[in-house]
Amino acid sequence: MSTTASEPAPAHDDPHAGHGHATDGILKLALGAIGIVFGDIGTSPLYAFRETFHGHHHLTLDQTNIMGVISLMFWSMMVVVTLKYVTIIMRADNKGEGGSLALLALISGRAGQKRWTAGIVLLGVFATALFYGDSMITPAVSVLSAVEGIAVAAPAFAGLVVPIAVVILVLLFSIQSTGTARVGLLFGPIMLIYFAVIATLGTISIVQSPEVLQALSPVHALEFFIRDPLPAFLALGSVVLAVTGAEALYADMGHFGRNPIRVSWLFFVLPALILNYMGQGALLIRVGESALVSPFYNLAPENLQLPLVVLATMAAIIASQAVISGAFSVTQQAIQLGFIPRLRIEHTSASTAGQIYIPLVNWALMVMVILLVLFFQNSSNLTAAYGIAVTGAMFIDNCLLAVVLSVLWKWRRRYSWPLLAVFFTVDLAYFSANLTKVPDGGWFPLLVGFIIFTLLTTWSKGRKLMIERLRESAMPIKIFIDSAANSASRVPGTAVFMTSTPDGVPHALLHNLKHNKVLHERVILLTVKITDSPYVTDENRFLLEDLGKGFHRMVIKYGFMQEADVPAALKMVKQCGAEFKMMDTSFFLARQTLLPSSRPGMMIWREKLFAWMLRNAESAMEFFRLPTNRVVELGSQVEI
Repeated sequence: MSTTASEPAPAHDDPHAGHGHATDGILKLALGAIGIVFGDIGTSPLYAFRETFHGHHHLTLDQTNIMGVISLMFWSMMVVVTLKYVTIIMRADNKGEGGSLALLALISGRAGQKRWTAGIVLLGVFATALFYGDSMITPAVSVLSAVEGIAVAAPAFAGLVVPIAVVILVLLFSIQSTGTARVGLLFGPIMLIYFAVIATLGTISIVQSPEVLQALSPVHALEFFIRDPLPAFLALGSVVLAVTGAEALYADMGHFGRNPIRVSWLFFVLPALILNYMGQGALLIRVGESALVSPFYNLAPENLQLPLVVLATMAAIIASQAVISGAFSVTQQAIQLGFIPRLRIEHTSASTAGQIYIPLVNWALMVMVILLVLFFQNSSNLTAAYGIAVTGAMFIDNCLLAVVLSVLWKWRRRYSWPLLAVFFTVDLAYFSANLTKVPDGGWFPLLVGFIIFTLLTTWSKGRKLMIERLRESAMPIKIFIDSAANSASRVPGTAVFMTSTPDGVPHALLHNLKHNKVLHERVILLTVKITDSPYVTDENRFLLEDLGKGFHRMVIKYGFMQEADVPAALKMVKQCGAEFKMMDTSFFLARQTLLPSSRPGMMIWREKLFAWMLRNAESAMEFFRLPTNRVVELGSQVEI
């Protein structure tokens, strides 16, 4: 990605021209983006404004504070979402894909191995770990805050809020295995109606108190801080809830493209959110404390509050669905990039590759989400846990952006440094304010983040150590072929030996020759390699080398967004002798048993953790979609 020294990198052509999006039309994609991408940030009005005054750090309800909070929310959306994510970070795509891991893979691939890259990798991995904490909290807080509208519309049923929320969440996670392709068609229209309704309610309230429009001036935010610096700083911990979900714009760029998301945000979602927040502020200016229980629902007349509860609950379910699907996608990327053990991945759509379902992730998320609802009981308590994960991920995105601007795009410092200074100042202020909520629930996403970060880094480090130990005992392939080809008996058929390294002799081949004392007529030493790009075309998928005497070295490459289907790939190979027929092909896999040792590498407890993760990983047979009746597994022991 090259650029002039003074201007940002030019945007690519629509990255999805090759994904079937080019003919769909930008408006259709923009509608889809409204349904999927903006569910999280779109449900923020349910609780963000209320929490600023009625949350863990109470703020005096007067006109100066109300105008200051509206001003802060507006300029936060302009700086964090519009400028940082929509305008700049979305230009840093990895062949059309976005998100922390895609950006991390882009930086690693372009920057190479430098002293600072290890730290950047750790930051990117921690951002991924925080995402899992966010994906647990978002369904809980979104659904709970929507259902709490029952207490406003029908106070007699207030005691049913938690049970109803739990039932909705159980049903939501239970349908994941059926796929969301059909349900997804309804998301756009529903969210379109939702945003139109909240914009209309906000506009009606603004008309009754038009002085609230003055809050768009940053002067009111400055006055807010000058008059009461400490309460204003603490209020930032709740104001940031207005921009939760900003990362989703970048992470979901691969599904819709850059321009449809920009159109949706600038011309529909942003105006609707601003109108609703100003409408809530105008309501509080007119009515005062009595509307603070839920300024969102109190914008509607009493006879329309129950329908609004239903609409908001549907929007919350859509927001939760987007986060759950995002967790599946991030997990798939992390597996392919070597940060998570192999897990069973099911495709729920024959036409859409991105529609996947990962049972372990789904049920683990469901358990954690329900425990959160039962433990915190209401959305106000949950919002204390919400901000830490969001602001932490935003701060890490700044660090990754700094590398992109300086190393990849090579912006001049006089342009990049002031911009980064603004982003770091804003995000540090939000993150610092949220640290004050750690005792009230902010500890949860940090705890989840550190646990998952430990798991991710342990698996990545353990794999590297295991590969190094296997290489130490590997025999050069040329020596093996010269000695074995003439002495061993050859039998008809093809043997494919899966190996993690494209050099040396696979341990499965050595064990097979040692115990069975035969070699097949055609021997394939196969390595599956996951690249730093999201997609690899069929033309660039294979690397073939004829080693002589019936031996062939083959490397099959996949992008980190693609599924590794080895039999399907082998059927495409024409330069390796006869056509591959599964009934004549045997796949040999090595299954390592790890023996923790005192050798340098990892601490003993991490070695034991890695060994446990390896034992519970999905087998290579299932992960690479190998035919079950054509697989032979040979075990070996490895010290790490």
